[in-house]
Amino acid sequence: MSVNYGSKRTVVGAHYGLRDWLSQRVTAALMVLFTVVVLVQLVASKGPIGYDLWAGIFSAQWMKVLTFSVIVAMAWHVWVGVRDIFMDYIKPVGLRLVLQVFTIVWLVSCAGWGIQVLWRL
Repeated sequence: MSVNYGSKRTVVGAHYGLRDWLSQRVTAALMVLFTVVVLVQLVASKGPIGYDLWAGIFSAQWMKVLTFSVIVAMAWHVWVGVRDIFMDYIKPVGLRLVLQVFTIVWLVSCAGWGIQVLWRL
């Protein structure tokens, strides 16, 4: 009789755990960094907070690149979280697939809208 303990244990599955956990932490850190950068620029500004200030903050190319990265990171962060919730709590495979496809379409359209707004500034 074979015993399956320790390092000889057979592990099955997709091994999503660590990669998903790490991706959510990295994307969250990027979103925190972005929030701090925007808050510092708002606090350091002089005058009223209006369209001119916001357009000035987002006019620099490095800020557009950072904002684009945050939009993509936020979409990925949301996708990992929602996908895990669907996998844990939605048992019928067909319903789960429909919800996942709807979520992907919704996230891509939201990200596209955000990017379109960003490049107009």
